[in-house]
Amino acid sequence: MSNTDFVLAIEDLTVSFDGFKAIDNLNLYLDRGELRVVIGPNGAGKTTLLDLICGKTRASAGSIKFKNEEMTRLPEHIRVRAGIGRKFQTPSIYENLSVFKNLEVSFPRGRGVFGALGFRCDDEVRAKVDEVAGMIGLADRLDMEAGLLSHGQKQWLEIGMLLMQDPELLMLDEPIAGMSAKERELTAELLLRICRNRSVIVIEHDMEFVSRIAHKVTVMHQGKILAEGPMEKVQADPKVIDVYLGH
Repeated sequence: MSNTDFVLAIEDLTVSFDGFKAIDNLNLYLDRGELRVVIGPNGAGKTTLLDLICGKTRASAGSIKFKNEEMTRLPEHIRVRAGIGRKFQTPSIYENLSVFKNLEVSFPRGRGVFGALGFRCDDEVRAKVDEVAGMIGLADRLDMEAGLLSHGQKQWLEIGMLLMQDPELLMLDEPIAGMSAKERELTAELLLRICRNRSVIVIEHDMEFVSRIAHKVTVMHQGKILAEGPMEKVQADPKVIDVYLGH
């Protein structure tokens, strides 16, 4: 494949577990600054797809290119360093540390010469913490112990911990699970803010939420892409209706 402007280009991606193809010859292309939502019934392969992109699972065949760099065989930490960030379903924050500390410890150390010399650029870190705290709506909670945050705020904090690393691709698995209506609304606004200067992939079940945030929707079914496009187009697709009504 030639060089493209896609931030992520997945081609002929396949992964088999004991002969079962969880992802089957899948192609997916993501633009810079795009917010893509992946939907599909349980067992469609949505989480496995994110596992393959971040390197948690190794592909059996095919190619994953991030900014035109082949990632398919690279270990997880190299992909993180390249700019791929991933949030899992359960938040992993440091409950007994303050919101500020949670963000501070997520700042990537050891990048470049200064990191190697143990140089601590405190003003840079503090500025980054303030910027990210503002983005995730926790600017007034920096001194609070993270364990005391609401469920939704903990999810935002974890997104913030990823944003501290300035990923160019951010992947979120069901970010609004268990949130109140108000928190869902704020999360929609948050995700739309985040994708202004990075690409975002979200797995989500809540269709109302999907229609609020998605630039483009990818529908997965049995490890393949069933349909793709704007929400209105996808919702009206007979194949998609069949799969969803069939479950």
